[in-house]
Amino acid sequence: MGRIKTTFIKRKTKELLALHGNAFTTDFEQNKVITARHTSVQSKKLRNIIAGYMTRLKKKE
Repeated sequence: MGRIKTTFIKRKTKELLALHGNAFTTDFEQNKVITARHTSVQSKKLRNIIAGYMTRLKKKE
């Protein structure tokens, strides 16, 4: 089983997907850079969680 994502992570990721969906890919390393560019999240851990969730959503598409 995996870790459960909080509502904040899901909301921020879906907002980013709606605004900049074409910029994101299925590569986690690229998504980290793009997430840092488009959000003001202070913590590296939150940035990585958002990027990981975005990667998962893009692979699902």
